[in-house]
Amino acid sequence: MSKPLLIKKLIKPFNKSINVTGDKSLSIRWVLLASQTTGKSRAYNLLMSDDVLAAIDAIKILGIKVKMKNDYCEIHGNGINGFKYNKNLTINAKNSGTLGRLILGLLIKSPFKIKLVGDKSLSKRDFTRITDPLKKSGAQFFFKKKGRLPLLISGINQPKKINYIEKKGSAQCKSSVMLAALNIAGKTLIKAKKSRDHSELLFKYLKIPIKIKKNKNYDFIELKNPKKIKPFNYVIPGDISSSAFFIVLTVLSESSKLLIKNVNVNPSRIGVIKILKKMGANISFKNLRDYKGEKISNLLIKSTKKLRAINCPTKFNSNAIDEFLIIFLTAAKAKGVSYFKDISELNQKESPRLNLGSKILNMMGVKTKLTKSSIKIYGQPNLKIKRKIIIKNFLKDHRIFMMSTIAALTFGGSWTIHDPDSIKTSFPSFLETIRKISKINS
Repeated sequence: MSKPLLIKKLIKPFNKSINVTGDKSLSIRWVLLASQTTGKSRAYNLLMSDDVLAAIDAIKILGIKVKMKNDYCEIHGNGINGFKYNKNLTINAKNSGTLGRLILGLLIKSPFKIKLVGDKSLSKRDFTRITDPLKKSGAQFFFKKKGRLPLLISGINQPKKINYIEKKGSAQCKSSVMLAALNIAGKTLIKAKKSRDHSELLFKYLKIPIKIKKNKNYDFIELKNPKKIKPFNYVIPGDISSSAFFIVLTVLSESSKLLIKNVNVNPSRIGVIKILKKMGANISFKNLRDYKGEKISNLLIKSTKKLRAINCPTKFNSNAIDEFLIIFLTAAKAKGVSYFKDISELNQKESPRLNLGSKILNMMGVKTKLTKSSIKIYGQPNLKIKRKIIIKNFLKDHRIFMMSTIAALTFGGSWTIHDPDSIKTSFPSFLETIRKISKINS
């Protein structure tokens, strides 16, 4: 158990250039899809976080060979459903909702019951959202406690077609059904509320039969199972969710400038940038380019003296769902009252983020009005914290820890932030990257 992080001073003005670690969503998807290929695939800049390592452990348990080298990870796939199933297998998704939900789609043909478990936080999250559509294949799911891990999955030899309507804007649930489609003869049909589209782009790149039609609110996805998937190499771009903390650090700091290199700016992921720019943040794209269907760019961020409140359009919600905590922090410094609505999904994350985000702002001296699905934040552009603030008991949520760190560096006060090990979930080098910009204690 690590000592709490102590921060007692504001960050000094800086002009720096950094890289952030590989995108978590893409890293996990690469691991799972590489396991379904026929042959050797390599990933460079793969995120070595607890969530991704859990994904690697999961496919190894299922008989997939993995080689870890200094600069790459190699996976030797055995083809679609090329897993080696044994009795009494247990897969531990740890803290990863992405892994826990996506891998269920790959297991619908298991001839034996497989147990899926997770840590305390993941075991509080609702899994019926994905088991209900996967049941349509004929696979069976057994819970000890309704909708919560642990669960048992019992597969079916010839899975039936799935016709699924995804109404929450959850890329995890959509992607799980897409992975299930690899094992389903005929057409799988998905009507999905707009969310990140990494899975669709990877399917297209890998020439997995997929058709997509879009309207204003929904994507209509038609899938057919491929005979095989060719192995593929992938350089994982930097994670926009991790970058967001450094974007806001720069925006809220005095007389500072930051260049973040090679960031994944997939249009379905940059809700945070769109929201922050509407609030007046100085963010620009440099050397925007395509990479295997994804958009990659360097990001140039400058300090912003005058931030304005936002009545946040709900169309940005699904594209910023992992970044709302750091957006709330920006709203705390903006002039006026910011309003974020239809974001109950935040309380379905590693911790009840909507509730905890509001609580932290209150501890800072920022007024909020909270409902089950919305928050109003009464900005204080001149706020300088003088008090002691202790952040603990947040279910070791990595994003709560990182939000608190950025708050301490930009608003002042004397902060004690517990559970620094939580960052191993998504951004193990977070504090190391902070230190490249500023001296902090740890």
